[in-house]
Amino acid sequence: MTDQRLVFVGGLHRSGTTPLARCLAAHPQVSGFHGTGVEEDEGQHLQTVYPPARAYGGPGRFGFDPRAHLTERSALATEESRERLLAEWSPHWDAGRPVRVEKSPPNLLKTRFLQALFPEASFVVLVRHPVAVSLATAKWRRTRRYDRLVAHWLRCHELFEEDRPRLARVHVLLYEELVRDPATSLAAVLEFLGLEGDPPQAELDPGSNRRYLERWRALRADGLAWRAYLGLVGARYERRVRAFGYSLGELERADGWAATSSS
Repeated sequence: MTDQRLVFVGGLHRSGTTPLARCLAAHPQVSGFHGTGVEEDEGQHLQTVYPPARAYGGPGRFGFDPRAHLTERSALATEESRERLLAEWSPHWDAGRPVRVEKSPPNLLKTRFLQALFPEASFVVLVRHPVAVSLATAKWRRTRRYDRLVAHWLRCHELFEEDRPRLARVHVLLYEELVRDPATSLAAVLEFLGLEGDPPQAELDPGSNRRYLERWRALRADGLAWRAYLGLVGARYERRVRAFGYSLGELERADGWAATSSS
């Protein structure tokens, strides 16, 4: 890996990791996975070192399983694991491009582990409003247990915050800022990665968050039962959600807590 640099993209399912990774891979110096035949071209499905998120319940659930959180203390943090991952991922990268991107949502809980295997690696983590993530994931899971989905969002991001000070190179990006000003947000990511040139165009839906927030408001107004249920969700989790610059009540709140880098 002397001539190549690894970049791991992470963030919960439905946080925008796929368009972000595709955008980065459009840079002439970057190679990402494309046409692999696995779900969303995610590296978690192209390796045999650690189980993918579905082994721990999949979207909206995997973070509740302690086994999904890997650090440098894992028995898998070995030179053999490093070599096997490189052997399994490398055929899907363009060997002529120096920066190689691997994107998988559960990377959010594997940063310290991946850093132990690849000390030269950089991490780009995307964070999105818990209401939008929860409602989008609920559609996948066909559930209305929004309390569990918000709890999962908190569980994963709180674990990442515990891991974050131990990471040498990490850039955390708010989905809301990426959608609001993609050129500036992507330019900051490129600068963090030491890449020159104009940022590629991002394929983002600027109205996606708004629709999910409007849906949450509509649910709160849809009878006493929903109002009481979502009120309990807010009462239980609002303080912890606000620590990340968001709110379950003041839905437009997103004060830029996460948009920082370490290098």
